Amino acid sequence: MLVRLQSTIGRDDLIEQMVLLPEPRKTLSRNADPAKPINLIVAYDASPKSHTALDIAFWIAHQTRLATNTSVTVQAVYVVADKQKSQYSDIFSLTRHITPLECPASNVSKTVTPVLTQPKLQAVAPHLQEKSLAVIQKADQILWQARSLAEEWQGSFKSHLRFGIIGTELRKVVELESADILFIGCRSIHHPIIKSLGSDFPCAVLGIPSCIEE
Repeated sequence: MLVRLQSTIGRDDLIEQMVLLPEPRKTLSRNADPAKPINLIVAYDASPKSHTALDIAFWIAHQTRLATNTSVTVQAVYVVADKQKSQYSDIFSLTRHITPLECPASNVSKTVTPVLTQPKLQAVAPHLQEKSLAVIQKADQILWQARSLAEEWQGSFKSHLRFGIIGTELRKVVELESADILFIGCRSIHHPIIKSLGSDFPCAVLGIPSCIEE
């Protein structure tokens, strides 16, 4: 995938720039199956760097589908950080009783579904304090931006809203979806999120190349 991207933009150093954690050896035989659908996970918070990571993921997904006719799904994950847990404890209490606000919108090129539909917001609202509801609404807006980009690429897309420690929640989604790559909007292996993932992460982790200006 990265070799194809290098060729397209005329670079020969993207692999060394973008691979922050290499693919674990134990997954090589699994990835050799050409019929296996590909899942690309993107840590997304609507920041310019995370938007760049999402755009790269959609480009790679698009080119992979064209070249191999393989099913590729891009999934955006927005995590409400654990440091807000005490402030928004009612959200955590409520989410134990509903699907963890993971909101699939598969194949958005055919069906456009709001990340958090208005009826769902109306059902959740009575149980939340005003600040907590604001967090949900902000998350809805952030994931809506990701879904809008998916519509432009006309690809298969899924979104997740999670609460907790960012590295822990990203690992959970990667394992749940059997992800092949996790994209993060950073450029250094020393970034706090990369450090929080650990050295035994179940898939390759890619950042954004330093040659791309924000």
